Amino acid sequence: MAFETTLTRLWKRLSREERLAAAQHFWNEPPQALHATALATLVDARHLRPQAARALAKDQQARILAGVLEPGEPLAGYLLATLHLGDRRELLKVFLDAVGLPHEDGVLKPESDSVSFSDQALEAAVRKIAAEFPLAQVELYLNTLHLQDPDRWPGLAHSSEWLPRSAGTQAEGVSR
Repeated sequence: MAFETTLTRLWKRLSREERLAAAQHFWNEPPQALHATALATLVDARHLRPQAARALAKDQQARILAGVLEPGEPLAGYLLATLHLGDRRELLKVFLDAVGLPHEDGVLKPESDSVSFSDQALEAAVRKIAAEFPLAQVELYLNTLHLQDPDRWPGLAHSSEWLPRSAGTQAEGVSR
């Protein structure tokens, strides 16, 4: 697993269904700071007038936004976060519990900033979620965490060493 180097590149790697799920969660409660950016993205993508983009139903806005492959770093980062806070919240909770960070339903609490953890705790947390969730979801989550806060999660750059290899990779290793 090679980490993507930008949130936009990571967003592009998502399947259409994953991008749609993220966009749907985004439009349920769009943050004020990114609402105008998201509307401008819709305007550009479909050559709409701003008032027409605002008037679209949320599901239409989500479908259009999901089709945009380059929404910009801030919006891509928030969309990736909403994907995990929506359909994949259980993965977040299991990971944060395993690494020992205080959270409320998968959202870090302010006091978590002062909590430190060892590389061994991080490795154990990565191995735990890799055993309980689909590997592609785990890799996406780890890459998202690393890109959103590389100072807090520098150890995640080595997380591929802690993940199981795919069956195809293992079979290749045995036959050589």
